[in-house]
Amino acid sequence: METIAGVDATLLARIQFAFTISFHIIFPAFSIGLSAFIATLEILWLRSGQPHFHLLARFWTKIFAVSFAMGVVSGIVLSYQIGTNWSRYSEVIGNTIGPLFGYEVLTAFFLEASFLGAMLFGWNRLPPWMHTLASVIVAAGTALSGFWILAANSWMHTPAGFAVRDGITYPVDWMQIIFNPSFPYRFTHMMIATYLTTSLVVLATGARYVLAARFEREARTMIRMGLGMMAVLAPLQLIVGDFHGLNTLKHQPAKIAAIEAHWDGSKPAPFVIFAWPDAQAERNHWEVSLPNVGSLLLTHEWDGKFPGLLEFKPENRPPIIPVFFMFRLMVGIGLLMIAIGFTGAFLWWRKRLFVTDWYLRAVGRCWPLGFIAILAGWMVTEIGRQPWVVFGVLRTADATSPIAASTVAISLAMFVLVYCVVFSVGIRYIHRMLVKGPQVDPHEAEALPNRPLSAVQRTEGGPE
Repeated sequence: METIAGVDATLLARIQFAFTISFHIIFPAFSIGLSAFIATLEILWLRSGQPHFHLLARFWTKIFAVSFAMGVVSGIVLSYQIGTNWSRYSEVIGNTIGPLFGYEVLTAFFLEASFLGAMLFGWNRLPPWMHTLASVIVAAGTALSGFWILAANSWMHTPAGFAVRDGITYPVDWMQIIFNPSFPYRFTHMMIATYLTTSLVVLATGARYVLAARFEREARTMIRMGLGMMAVLAPLQLIVGDFHGLNTLKHQPAKIAAIEAHWDGSKPAPFVIFAWPDAQAERNHWEVSLPNVGSLLLTHEWDGKFPGLLEFKPENRPPIIPVFFMFRLMVGIGLLMIAIGFTGAFLWWRKRLFVTDWYLRAVGRCWPLGFIAILAGWMVTEIGRQPWVVFGVLRTADATSPIAASTVAISLAMFVLVYCVVFSVGIRYIHRMLVKGPQVDPHEAEALPNRPLSAVQRTEGGPE
């Protein structure tokens, strides 16, 4: 088998897909949360008539347009990769998983596309109630898109409702396929993550404006709305994560064993705060742990037991180090979000929220945390599924195309180059819009309906 620097085509295909989907996922996640935030602003504007809600909705709609566009562009290449690098995957499970992606296009994407034009271009052309309705429908469409994508992904982890004939899967019960055993937990966990990510971006943006003494009313509104969501959803995510972990233990015990770096299932498991798991020696080095706490969290019993890594053959164990460390990164950020929400709520209650500079400076720098947590969580989920691409049905090594490693390496290098250029430009656009802020632009009445990015062009040479 041809290799490049000792790396075969299967691993290169995995790296390529991981690279492209890591870029892709942050934009739909942000778009889902941001569309809901914009719809909420428009409803508040429609009910109260307060102009700052309208100004904020228009401001964040421009950012949504760029994020949505980058999400679409980065998502298109994923389907091509499945056809080129993962043809056996398509052949084996295409009958079952393909229609789920089709349903996303027929329902969510058509719904978004039908009303996205009205949302982006209809500010001066539609009555306020109609524009608000369009924004609400776009928000519902983005959430529905997440529904179908999470249904497909969850099925790959906990496949159900299918039959295998001659090595090919065929759908038997669509309700079991869609609402497979892990879907409710994955969907809820991911949707909360999208809203938390957006809330933290909104909160950080508002904090920066307050510190700079700009857009005072709009900034305070952003802080209140972002902080309110953080204070409610961050602790809720901890509870949902607990249920998700119990479900994963039931259906993918090897993944949980890797997450916990738990080797010996005959003993109660500690909660390992830090260690360096050694797959060759089958033990942890430099372990810092809390005795029995791992069992308490996962079995809700002090002396509870669950399978350890030693109970699985080495070829059936997921890569331990990335799963172990990415899980702790995700949980650490989640706990920090809870602290941000509770601290802000306390300052709000004490009427010190907008004058506590240390807090505003801290949250103003925390905007990337949600995106990092999402990426870390997906790494835990997808790497932890290995060596299966469809758990218990199709191994990753058996899902790839008969393609040369050099071919995959060349396309991977091209993806890295193009993505770095294209997404650097897109992120720069978003940065310039955030720098400009939600100010009233005398040209905006005509510019926004026809060219959503035109406001960015006028920020050239503006303050950084």
